[in-house]
Amino acid sequence: MILKWIKRSILALLAIILLYQLWLFAHVWWWVDHNPDNSAFMDERLNIMQQQNPDAELRFKWVPYSQISINLKRALVAAEDSKFLNHDGFDWEGIQNAAEKNIKKGKIVAGGSTISQQLAKNLFLSSQRTPWRKLEEAMITVMLEQMMSKRRILEIYMNVIEWGNGVFGAQAASYYYYRTKPANLSSAQAAKLAAMVPNPRYYDTHRSARGLLHRTAIIQARMSQVAVPR
Repeated sequence: MILKWIKRSILALLAIILLYQLWLFAHVWWWVDHNPDNSAFMDERLNIMQQQNPDAELRFKWVPYSQISINLKRALVAAEDSKFLNHDGFDWEGIQNAAEKNIKKGKIVAGGSTISQQLAKNLFLSSQRTPWRKLEEAMITVMLEQMMSKRRILEIYMNVIEWGNGVFGAQAASYYYYRTKPANLSSAQAAKLAAMVPNPRYYDTHRSARGLLHRTAIIQARMSQVAVPR
């Protein structure tokens, strides 16, 4: 009797996992040519904001890839994933280097996530760390890379990442920080926006932080060295 119950439980768990994978697959397939109007991370941030202010809203508006300055595309790739066009979703060398830095420092000081991995996390996963989160992120990353072009991955990424408290996407960030369209961003402006990505809510209120300005200069110097989807 117990063995029978265990078998049924295992089958039920496998069925749930399969259904979850199909749910993920369906969403990725839909977003190949349909624009997301939110993400798991956006929903989480809005919920937190509305706990403090029930009337809080996100700043977010979709903008097509063609209407975003190449400066921002290059800045983000230079800052977050210089091998974006060449890998299959995972930068194994970057992961190894990040692990070595973290071991040396005895704490998490570097990450090896690619743009595709960051997009997977933003679209589907919460900010909570669980034993299964990295596995989920990896599975979603594979789906994104197999079903979407690099251009599409970067387009969605630029539209859903956080750039401040309740500020999401290139359109909202360009107006919020520079009162301009994302198509008009200069190389310096784009570099600074890219430099904010790792800690956007902090830099929203510390826009002249020494670390931010230093990182901005490094990114701007690297922008001409990276290739981006056309």
